Amino acid sequence: MKVLVINAGSSSLKYQLIDMESEQVLAKGNCERIGIGGVITHKTASDVKISYEKDFPTHTEAFKELVKLLSEGENRVVENVGEITAIGQRVVHGGEKFNQSVVIDDEVLKSIEEFSDLAPLHNPAAVLAIKAAKEVFGEVPQVAVFDTSFHATMPPKAYIFGIPYEYYEKYHVRRYGFHGTSHRYVSGRLFDISGQVKKENSRVIVCHLGNGSSLSAVKNGKSVDTSMGFTPLDGFIMGTRSGGVDDSIITYLMEKEQMSAQQINDMLNKKSGLLGISGVSSDKRDLTAAADAGNERAQLADEILCYQVSKFIGSYAAALGGVDAVAFTGGIGENDTSLREKVCEGLGFLGIEIDKQLNDKARGGAEMKVSSGKTEVWVIPTNEELLIARDTRDLVQ
Repeated sequence: MKVLVINAGSSSLKYQLIDMESEQVLAKGNCERIGIGGVITHKTASDVKISYEKDFPTHTEAFKELVKLLSEGENRVVENVGEITAIGQRVVHGGEKFNQSVVIDDEVLKSIEEFSDLAPLHNPAAVLAIKAAKEVFGEVPQVAVFDTSFHATMPPKAYIFGIPYEYYEKYHVRRYGFHGTSHRYVSGRLFDISGQVKKENSRVIVCHLGNGSSLSAVKNGKSVDTSMGFTPLDGFIMGTRSGGVDDSIITYLMEKEQMSAQQINDMLNKKSGLLGISGVSSDKRDLTAAADAGNERAQLADEILCYQVSKFIGSYAAALGGVDAVAFTGGIGENDTSLREKVCEGLGFLGIEIDKQLNDKARGGAEMKVSSGKTEVWVIPTNEELLIARDTRDLVQ
């Protein structure tokens, strides 16, 4: 069985074709600048790389082009498009309705559209991709895998905000959490590879650290708390996002700077975080280079990030009643050895002790344990596409 995994943006279409017998990625790529020109990059398992410009007025044309690359010419990876038996679609927001992945029908598609108010940058793109896939692939079954569904197991005490309850009843204002597909994959993978931590009676903290970052507290394989909230802005500082702030800052700045709601939103989401504090970059690699060169604001941004991640780990250990393992993933979590060391250096009281030699080796896709203490610390590269493909296979079969 071959599954095409789709991760759509408003002007992009990332894809992977996975053979589920071996779980090998046969090909992957990205269609970019949809609606404003177009370019496609494509790579096969045999390391053939293709890139060229192509006009993509809509997502439909992008789908048609990727189908050609997959099934036609000397570099094709399937003999014909009929070998693609299912499509897995990443959908950011499933609201309170979807607590697991589902086969897409008209009712599901309508619900995804209705949740666009909760994820205006992501759900409309997913709707476009689902409709475009149907136009190109016809009745090939599609499955929606929601970023929010893993966190649907949070109890009300974790997801209700301290505002009038009526706003939860009227507008579903609550903590939803995101990166759920990554948190589910990494926690599940930890149970597979750890010799000590098993799903039953386990307390695991997953740190997904990238340009967007979140932590989750996972008890017996289920999410009981997570740092992102009603939107992906909440939690701790990220590349350009502020993380949680005193809400009065918002009204204070609106009054002092004569800022509109949209300007405040842009500031908190696009001009804050590592970029806003350092004035250097939102990319952690640039920040580290500047900090090493003596830039004090870059050093401060790095200190704040490490401090805040450590605080969340401590608070989630309290929420879980202890911790058996911590897993780092995401672009920063998988590769920034210094950050992992700084985050863990004050957590010895939780049994967390980093092995410096092992930690220094854990980068560039390495999957390994990097601790010497009672509480295990792992670096586990995330693989959201594979999890989406597995869900798709299971539901379609």
